[in-house]
Amino acid sequence: MVSTAQTPKSPTPEKTIADILFAAGLLSEEKLKAVKLENINTGKPLEQIILTHNFANEQQIARAEAELYNIPFIDPTEKAVSPEGLSLIPRAVAEKYILIPFDYHRPENELSVAMANPLDLEMIEFIEKKAGAKIKPFMATAEKIKETIIGAYTQPLSAEVKAALKEVSPLAPESQVIDIAALGNVIREAPVAKIVATVLEFAIKSRASDVHIEPQDDKTRIRYRIDGILHEKLILPKKVHEAVVSRIKILSGMKIDEKRVPQDGRFNFKAGEQEVDLRVSSLPTVFGEKIVMRLLKKSGGVPDLPELGLRGRALKNLEDSILRPHGINIVCGPTGSGKTTTLYSVLSRINTAKVNIITLEDPVEYQIQGVNQVQANPAAGLTFASGMRSFLRQDPNVIMVGEIRDSETTDLAVQAALTGHLVFSTLHTNDAAGAIPRLLDLGGEPFLLASAMTCIVAQRVLRRICEHCKEAYTPAAEVAEDIKKVLGSLYQTKGELKLYRGKKCAE
Repeated sequence: MVSTAQTPKSPTPEKTIADILFAAGLLSEEKLKAVKLENINTGKPLEQIILTHNFANEQQIARAEAELYNIPFIDPTEKAVSPEGLSLIPRAVAEKYILIPFDYHRPENELSVAMANPLDLEMIEFIEKKAGAKIKPFMATAEKIKETIIGAYTQPLSAEVKAALKEVSPLAPESQVIDIAALGNVIREAPVAKIVATVLEFAIKSRASDVHIEPQDDKTRIRYRIDGILHEKLILPKKVHEAVVSRIKILSGMKIDEKRVPQDGRFNFKAGEQEVDLRVSSLPTVFGEKIVMRLLKKSGGVPDLPELGLRGRALKNLEDSILRPHGINIVCGPTGSGKTTTLYSVLSRINTAKVNIITLEDPVEYQIQGVNQVQANPAAGLTFASGMRSFLRQDPNVIMVGEIRDSETTDLAVQAALTGHLVFSTLHTNDAAGAIPRLLDLGGEPFLLASAMTCIVAQRVLRRICEHCKEAYTPAAEVAEDIKKVLGSLYQTKGELKLYRGKKCAE
């Protein structure tokens, strides 16, 4: 078969990825010169240098490369993957070449494929022969492609678990007396391990923040929290509940023979190239032990500020604030609203060789190259307050404390900000205005807070409308008036107010 793939166009002479990132405002003139000089001196690719210094993330570099070679860029995790396209390219081929087919046009016999390296024409020719179709290449990041492969080539959750359930040995009815030997035989069985692994793989694929395993009278319910809402995804027979819970308790370092009191633990789990850290909590209920697992993504890097949804004036105010040499920046919101992720994005933005950044976290959720990250350990005496005192002797430019939760940490944060340090932290308040009275309740002096505070951000996790079936509509007149009143001076558009909603689709 003669290759008919779209050949990437040659870039503009002397134009580079670094130039495109500079034009997009992601590289300063100083960084642009430094990157090009290192490229000349070492011969390392520009994108490798930019990634090493955290000047841009993988997605930003891929977008720049797509623009350079006039290749369309997509995020495959946001596209509907065509089952017909998947049937043309085996999983082994997709994993080897880091690509995923997402759309197949039968009349033209054209297959759209997201690739980590769409410049490899030999690979594209091989894929065309393998699929028996014309290939339309798209640029995507390797991380997003690998994430999509996990879900696209996997059976539905219920089908995988149902197959494993047939092989699980039944346990005797629950009682307070546990036969450790009998239980041990069951939890070591491959089917039980398969059930737990499958539940976690689908949690990663679904971008769930938490997994709930809840015993009921005659069944076990599994729910995922996705975009802040719990969704029931699976029902297991009650006979396997104890084995599944015990498997998770062993992985997370808990005592399997202790079912009367709550326990906490943690473990790591890897699905393909995706690695997560799981914080596990058990709770004894009348029907058995309930397990909740919080998923913390370890791989894949930190999103940039615009990727978090910050736009316009809010983004500019935050960007101006984090470039100041000193002051306190607070991120507010309820548990699970992404406060820590926002702080990591900020730290990645200001992380350069000229800045000494130290963080104290519980736990360390992401690892950022070039940042000195410390895990809090209250049992050993390393609290947020004691850590802050030590940090001030480490010549820091920037200090990040996971949370301000007591008067001592409040005082130390204020003093650090007033003595020339840039301080970042979080507070559990519902809005930005509520941060000030909260800090006053924690013993902060009003006149010191007035001098130290530079920025307060309040945030929530919002559910996004499906891009595949989004439609505009005009709300009822009374609803439109209520919205305009709430927005006040922010609403300046004349004419009808337009909102958007999803029509419901397979996605």
